[in-house]
Amino acid sequence: MAAEMDPVKLMKQEVGRQAAARVQSNTVVGLGTGSTTAFAIQFIGERLAKGEISNIKGVPTSFQASVLAKQYGIPLTTLDEIDGIDIAIDGADEVDPTMNLVKGGGAAHTREKIVDGLAKEFIVVVDSSKLVDKLGTTFALPVEVLPLAVTPVSKALESLGGKPELRMGIKKDGPVITDQGNMILDVKFTAIDDPAGLEKTINNIPGVLDNGLFVDLATEVLIGEVKDGQASVRKL
Repeated sequence: MAAEMDPVKLMKQEVGRQAAARVQSNTVVGLGTGSTTAFAIQFIGERLAKGEISNIKGVPTSFQASVLAKQYGIPLTTLDEIDGIDIAIDGADEVDPTMNLVKGGGAAHTREKIVDGLAKEFIVVVDSSKLVDKLGTTFALPVEVLPLAVTPVSKALESLGGKPELRMGIKKDGPVITDQGNMILDVKFTAIDDPAGLEKTINNIPGVLDNGLFVDLATEVLIGEVKDGQASVRKL
């Protein structure tokens, strides 16, 4: 009962519910990764089961999203089998006032950027703690790197003013390994003044697959808040 009454959990559920309500029949949906997005996947599945929507196909951005989609009865497809993505729902680790994002806390940002970038509509679901005046001020920037290139990429990131740290596993010896079999460098910058420029610069470093800067991709941000113990949702 205590977990059911947790206002933070209720807030995440409400944000996920409102995002799931945007999904329409006969569409392809990008299924993001993270705790808030997990509720959106759950509610999309419930809408399917109730017959509120039909003929939905999901494109998962991670193993987690794939497992959840199967659990909640959402048929899955691949980018090879579709012409486009109608709507994507995903979380973020930081959101600035112009809806630029830092993502990658779940080490899935490379797949997320592919799916979210292909979507006609990309809805971001977050809580108010993820809002920042400038990217890079509260969360290190994740960079996915080929294992053999970790050292030279780290040196290149240091030359850009970053402080890279190899992400290590929790309850596991060794580094975090992505779904693509690569490693993550979490790079701390004092602040990111030019997200678009830094995104391109980092991605041009040999050995980098992609980084967690999502520039000019989000079409809407839904923000969950808890005020006086009550959950609410607003748009950025």
